[in-house]
Amino acid sequence: MMKRFFVIAFIISAFLAVNISSALAAETLRLITWSGYTPKVLLDKFEKETGIKVMPTNSSNEEMIAKLRATRGAGFDLAQPSQDRISSVQEKYNLYQPIDLSKVKTDQIIPSMLEAVKKNTMVNGKPHAVPFCWGSSGLVINRKFARDAQDYTDILNKKYAGRISYRLKRPTLLALAFAMGDDPFAKYGDINAYRALMEKVGQAMIEGKALVKNYWTNGDALLQSMRTEEVYLAMAWDKGGWKLHAENPEIDFFAPKSGALGWIDTFAIPAKSENVEGAYKWINFILRPENAAVFTNLDTTANCSKGANKFVDPAISGNFERSFPPAAIENIKWYPPVPAKLEEIEGKILDKVKAAK
Repeated sequence: MMKRFFVIAFIISAFLAVNISSALAAETLRLITWSGYTPKVLLDKFEKETGIKVMPTNSSNEEMIAKLRATRGAGFDLAQPSQDRISSVQEKYNLYQPIDLSKVKTDQIIPSMLEAVKKNTMVNGKPHAVPFCWGSSGLVINRKFARDAQDYTDILNKKYAGRISYRLKRPTLLALAFAMGDDPFAKYGDINAYRALMEKVGQAMIEGKALVKNYWTNGDALLQSMRTEEVYLAMAWDKGGWKLHAENPEIDFFAPKSGALGWIDTFAIPAKSENVEGAYKWINFILRPENAAVFTNLDTTANCSKGANKFVDPAISGNFERSFPPAAIENIKWYPPVPAKLEEIEGKILDKVKAAK
């Protein structure tokens, strides 16, 4: 009799331990994200509002994919991959679950960014992410010397010979293709058409090679060359242009006429998330305009929250307003997922440009 009592007691205690453990787990949210995306002030505010403690792990796209692959979508409740690194991974490894947009306060999100992410993360007819923050590459121009520059084709303009800089990377190929009147993303599904377009762009870069001061590889070195007026015109990131503008109002980042190239980091819920409801609560919390503004004020990265700019520090919001009036935002060319073999084509074109005399 006593033995049976101890067995029953053990079962009850084990049952209680499991349930207590589950209750504690429900009070945490394991988030794999990028450095700077979880300011302590917001973590504390969220925990106070909801009782949920966010446990962030800083990572990168490659690490997120590797960790989630190793566990088949377990180990984290919420992830923040870039939008162009989701659909192909999902199709191969089934690491994420579809986003239930009825649980997302979509009226807090800039519509064009929401639609871009829905489109680019669609698998089996269902979206797998919502947007969080974004950035772009375009033109950084010293208007004292390059007042008329307005599109990527100006990095091939003889008018600025010897004062031009850009990277020998795939964004330059894509940008020039858009500025030359084509749409490289629309050709992603046709390898031969894409190769022909890249060869056309590469030939234009070869013909304009003598105009280039240097092909920059280090962002700080590029900024310094613009400070010293060695370079008047560069294809570069928005943050670099804004940093220079704070030092010299003649220099600024501009969204090109054919459209800036944009990336978006998202929220995606891993397939085996143990706190899905908590994940949706964090998404809605951090996309609340006043909270998204806290992130932007600290990190200076643009957020995807509609109306957040009125809460952003004037010096930072002024950058977005100058460089991205509404029409420029609508014209951003968001990176879609890259099909297999295209980067190999681009690499060969860039090697040819580099080797040309």
